[in-house]
Amino acid sequence: MDIAGKVFIVTGGASGLGEGTARMLAAKGGKVVIADMQDEKGRAVAQDIGGAFVHCDVSSEADAQSVVEQATQLGKLMGLVNCAGIAPAEKTVGKNGAHALSVFSKTINVNLIGSFNMIRLAAEAMSRNEPEATGERGVMISTASVAAYDGQIGQAAYAASKGGIVGMTLPIARDLARNGIRNMTIAPGIFGTPMLFGMPQEVQDALAAGVPFPSRLGTPGDYAKLACHIFENDMLNGEVIRLDGAIRLAPR
Repeated sequence: MDIAGKVFIVTGGASGLGEGTARMLAAKGGKVVIADMQDEKGRAVAQDIGGAFVHCDVSSEADAQSVVEQATQLGKLMGLVNCAGIAPAEKTVGKNGAHALSVFSKTINVNLIGSFNMIRLAAEAMSRNEPEATGERGVMISTASVAAYDGQIGQAAYAASKGGIVGMTLPIARDLARNGIRNMTIAPGIFGTPMLFGMPQEVQDALAAGVPFPSRLGTPGDYAKLACHIFENDMLNGEVIRLDGAIRLAPR
């Protein structure tokens, strides 16, 4: 796929990995619709890159549909990048008792169900596209995490939500093959995002030092480069790519 002139939806595009991806897609000539709950930041990024912003709770069918409708009005919707997500930390049994079921449910609802909600609606719209020369009508990219494989203490909810994204990658790719739509997942390691920057500096430094090579935090640019390559390489389909500098997380 040639990114230039195509329309892309980026959820969570107001900050972090989503913002980095939105900016790189725009720099390559793509038209980007940012879907996020952060209205002020989202509008600012959209204005800066010449894109559009839609307030969106990804777990809401109505919100997701509004995003897809906005995207199709801008041109040929060819890409979706799911970066919206939350990362609560809570032990199965902690000092205050059992893990709050509401926290677990919300994490699954936002991270896993929200990703699928966006995929199913974007795929329906893409299935009506005239195919590219490669035969493809669109590409989906979702964001898992190395926590899907190496979930740490306090990450039961988060790891379950990301493990679900990993688990649905291949069946969705198989479902959408007849429509000429590819489906991929990126599983980032320790990345410098607003979630991580909320931690104490010594914790950030320790996490960065734990990455075998390169021994640093991943950047939104690292993620964006891989996302763009996935869009451009039509043989990538049905796979999860760890983007982690060879890290394997310890229990804590």
